[in-house]
Amino acid sequence: MNGKLYWKQKLPVMFLNVLCMVGLAVFLWVTGNSIDGIFLILLIWIAVLTARLVAAYYSRREQMKNLLKLAEQLEERYLLSEVMEKPVRADDLVYYRLLKLAGKSMLEQVNEVRRERTQYKEYVEQWVHEIKTPITAMKLLCENNHSQVTAELLVQLEKVNRYTEQALYYARSEHTEKDYSVREIRLFDVVHQSIAENKYLLLQNGVGINLRETDDTVYSDEKWLCFILNQLIVNSVKYRTKQPVLKFYTEHQGSQIILCVQDNGIGIDAGDLQRIFEKGFTGKNGREALQNSTGIGLYLCKRLCDKLGIGICADSEGSGTSLRLIFHINDFIQQVQD
Repeated sequence: MNGKLYWKQKLPVMFLNVLCMVGLAVFLWVTGNSIDGIFLILLIWIAVLTARLVAAYYSRREQMKNLLKLAEQLEERYLLSEVMEKPVRADDLVYYRLLKLAGKSMLEQVNEVRRERTQYKEYVEQWVHEIKTPITAMKLLCENNHSQVTAELLVQLEKVNRYTEQALYYARSEHTEKDYSVREIRLFDVVHQSIAENKYLLLQNGVGINLRETDDTVYSDEKWLCFILNQLIVNSVKYRTKQPVLKFYTEHQGSQIILCVQDNGIGIDAGDLQRIFEKGFTGKNGREALQNSTGIGLYLCKRLCDKLGIGICADSEGSGTSLRLIFHINDFIQQVQD
């Protein structure tokens, strides 16, 4: 609470008390009271008034401080009126009632928005599941009728399938705990699965694959991890060079297993490196090399990695980019494996 403003607002009260004291002093003097008696009465008045104003100030300041502290601790501050103590003062009761009405109105709007988001999310998930059926059917038709046209169609169908998967995982990324299943998986089994899912894209662009295969295992969700790798593979192909090569290998650092996805593409500008996981950020290369870059892929990877407890970081030195997925192995899992 602003002390200067508080005392400024109390000036009319103090001025009124001064006028009353002057009037009382004049009255007492006219009626024959001694100067000492009048002075004593005024001194007591001033002392009582000062004590009352100072006590009211500190009491009010403490009350406001506790209210602000309570508000800062709340995530949904529109619920403040539900947790604060009911005030005693008549004017505070009016503001308390207004807060109640505002909180109720906000809560109704929040619930309505949540219902709409839930319905939209369910619609997107249903649509993705429905669209996968004709996509799979078209892929089978193309694979059973090999030609130059069907080869190109397979690449485009693979792209459509990636976009639908991206929409599905974006819709589910807010509540991943309802969808994922954590178990022990072999990292390079997931790598092989991701390469197979993007085989037509890799073949069309002549991307060489270099695997330093190991038997490293981690605890994670295979489906979500495969989606993350798919996004990294697609990004590497987007920003490829004339003879693109994609490397997959693992590193060990203490209690961490790091899966590295390294390419020899055009790299990432040094000024963009810290922002590549921001939503909608395309960077210098995205604006110049690709006009249709959305800046969603790496953002979604970071969001899913955070939900799954996987670290993700990127390095780029002029040319080529290395993206690392960092899996933490806790002491309990290490003891079980030993």
